[in-house]
Amino acid sequence: MAKDGLLLFAHGARDPLWARPFEEVARRIAAGRPAMPRVLAYLEFMQPAIEDAADQLVRQGCSRIHVVPMFLGAGGHVRRDIPPLIERLRERHGTAVEWILHPPLGDQDRVMQALCDTTLGLLGSEEQQ
Repeated sequence: MAKDGLLLFAHGARDPLWARPFEEVARRIAAGRPAMPRVLAYLEFMQPAIEDAADQLVRQGCSRIHVVPMFLGAGGHVRRDIPPLIERLRERHGTAVEWILHPPLGDQDRVMQALCDTTLGLLGSEEQQ
């Protein structure tokens, strides 16, 4: 039976405060699925890099790793950079690990709806206009 792991993958930034929302998402996932190994990794500027995060999950015995790009849009990083990174992980770990690359979070309907609802909430009710 496969042991699932979760690799949350964000862009990264020079400012460490940028990562706070992503760290909070990782914390909430940990609270909701405490038994599931998880790592938050970054494409650039921050650590761990995807390779180090993947190695950590494999060391924890994960044989099926869900990679969730925490990007709002499917721009160049999602289309050009992430697929070769996943391919390198497949080469590095062979057939012992299954890598499942999910669509970026911003392409998920529930995320789009949450952004819409939050924006409308900031505007207040129609009666106030």
